[in-house]
Amino acid sequence: MAATVEFAKMNGLGNKILVVDMRGRGDRVTPEAAVALAGEAETSFDQIMAIHDPKIDGTDAYIDIINCDGSRAQACGNGTRCVVQALAAETGRKAFTFQTVAGILNAVEHEDGMISVDMGKPVFEWNRIPLSEEFHDTSRIELQIGPIDDPVLHSPSVASMGNPHAIFWVDRDPMSFDLARFGPLLENHPMFPEKANITLAQVTGRDRLRTRTWERGAGLTLACGSAACAAGVSAARTGRTGRKVTIDVASSPSRQPLVIEWRERDDHVVMTGPAEWEWSGHLDPVTGSFERDAEAGASAR
Repeated sequence: MAATVEFAKMNGLGNKILVVDMRGRGDRVTPEAAVALAGEAETSFDQIMAIHDPKIDGTDAYIDIINCDGSRAQACGNGTRCVVQALAAETGRKAFTFQTVAGILNAVEHEDGMISVDMGKPVFEWNRIPLSEEFHDTSRIELQIGPIDDPVLHSPSVASMGNPHAIFWVDRDPMSFDLARFGPLLENHPMFPEKANITLAQVTGRDRLRTRTWERGAGLTLACGSAACAAGVSAARTGRTGRKVTIDVASSPSRQPLVIEWRERDDHVVMTGPAEWEWSGHLDPVTGSFERDAEAGASAR
C-alpha cells in the first residue's frame, strides 16, 4: 500500500478506538476510509482518533475525531485516553495538551496506568447544546418515547460536553431497555438539530451510576466517555448524587468503572479510567485499506 500511516487498534472500557498517526501530513482520514475500516471485523471501531501536528502553540497535537459513519465528532473521552497511552509509550511523557473541535483538553497518565482527561466545563444553555426549542431549565426537558400516559423514556437531562447529550433516568438495569430501537429515533429527534448521544442512567448509590449509551454517529457502544461525563454532571445537577461518581458501564460489566469528578473550584469535569492497546498496523487514510504489523499476526485488507 502506498502512503500508509501507522495506527493502533485500542479500546477504552470497550469503546473501540483506532488511533491513527497523521503527523507530518497535510491530509485527513477520509470519510470513505472510515466507513471501509468500520466495515471490517478486525478494524471495526466507534471512533478514529487521528493525531495531527499541533495547530496552535502550547499544544502537543490536534486530534481529528471521526465516527464509524464517516462523520466528524467534537469529543471522545475514551478515545482521548487511548491517545494519551499511545503517546506516553512513544515519548515517555505523562502529561499532554490536545486541541479538538470542542476546545483544549489536558490529560495525564498516572503511575498506576489510569488516565485522567480534563473534559472542560459542561454546557447547559439550550441554544448551545443545542436544542431546537427554548428551555429555561435543561436539567429536565419535555421529551418522551412511548404512550403519552405511560412513556418508556421521558424527561431527560440535557447537556453538552463538547457534543450534545440526553440522559434518560431509569429505575431498572439499562440493559433491560431496547436501546437499539429507541436510540436512532432519539438521536435524530427534531429536538436535536445536531443529533445527540442518548444515555440511559440508573442511580445505584449516592456516588454510583450504571449507564448504557447510543452514540451519535456510531450506534450502540460498549462505552462512551463524554456520555459518562454528561451523566455524572447531570446526576449531581439534579441532586441524585454528589459531584464525584463512579460509572459502571452496563454493556461492559467485566471492565473497570470510570470515575467522573465535576470539580467545584472551576466547574471542569475530570474523567479517569483505563485504556488498552490491542494491536498495531498501517493503513491508507484515503481508501481505508490496512495491514497488521507482523508481530501482531499478519493480515491485509
